[in-house]
Amino acid sequence: MTWNRRRVFVTGATGVIGSALTRQLIAEGADVSALIFERPDGSDLVRSGDINKIKQIDGRLEDGPLLDKTLTAGNFEAVFHLGAQALVESALTDPVATFETNIKGTYNLLDACRKVGGIKAIVVASSDKAYGAKDALPYTEDMALEGRFPYEVSKSCTDLISLAYHRTYALPVAVTRCGNVYGPGDLNWSRIVPGTIKSLLTGERPVIRSDGKFKRDYIFVKDIAAAYLQTAEALLDGRCAGEAFNFAAEAPLNVLEIVEAISTALNVSLEPDIRHTAKHEIRDQYLDCSKAREALAWKPGYTLEDGLAETIAWYKDYL
Repeated sequence: MTWNRRRVFVTGATGVIGSALTRQLIAEGADVSALIFERPDGSDLVRSGDINKIKQIDGRLEDGPLLDKTLTAGNFEAVFHLGAQALVESALTDPVATFETNIKGTYNLLDACRKVGGIKAIVVASSDKAYGAKDALPYTEDMALEGRFPYEVSKSCTDLISLAYHRTYALPVAVTRCGNVYGPGDLNWSRIVPGTIKSLLTGERPVIRSDGKFKRDYIFVKDIAAAYLQTAEALLDGRCAGEAFNFAAEAPLNVLEIVEAISTALNVSLEPDIRHTAKHEIRDQYLDCSKAREALAWKPGYTLEDGLAETIAWYKDYL
């Protein structure tokens, strides 16, 4: 399936995943419009100059009338909803702002899609955090959504609202739940991959907020961009509406192991600063992606080594 000349709307286009997705859509010839809340200088979409190749609509997801106007005028075939407040710590500090962006922003966008009609594919980006903490691992898509703390709850609600719009109004919605995504353009230094790379490049000990034993999936951003495109293509083909899909590398590592992998890639060895300060975070969380393999023929194209090499090269240039 080709994206050439297809009219596409993206939220969160200047984020880590949004940049990779938008740049791929541009490369494939799509006619992209994006809701832009901010233009951080570290955004890969901004630094590459590709932001000038799309139609930019300044505004926020909380602005329902703006979304109504934009969707009505756009005549879009596909919508990718990636815009969100994506930091666990920020959600703990300001839960209301997180709920406004992640929950209200989602129903504002979906309701605009409902009103305008005719959109063939709506991909809503969620997270493995939507599941909450589970004793059984890995997580599968049929597990209940049981977020407990503000960020998790915002993602559980995002998923439930999205699927409700499909069931109630037959919107062609699919939800994507990803593991920990890393790649160029992430300047949230509290995250373990960018924070560790920056620390090691500047000769400082990498900071670990937990005890170093928390286990996660790590997946390169270009693999997730491909996953979103394949999900949208299934929807455009009349398949997979109302479904949720897990996307991850299915090779979980604990925090100390990912720090070691980055240290090996950089050939720098500094003892981590383990602080034991993480609060309200799920200890172990990783995903089963067999549903995405079977329904979408998706699989990661990057090894951890290849993904880290490309990521580190970007940070060396940026820093």
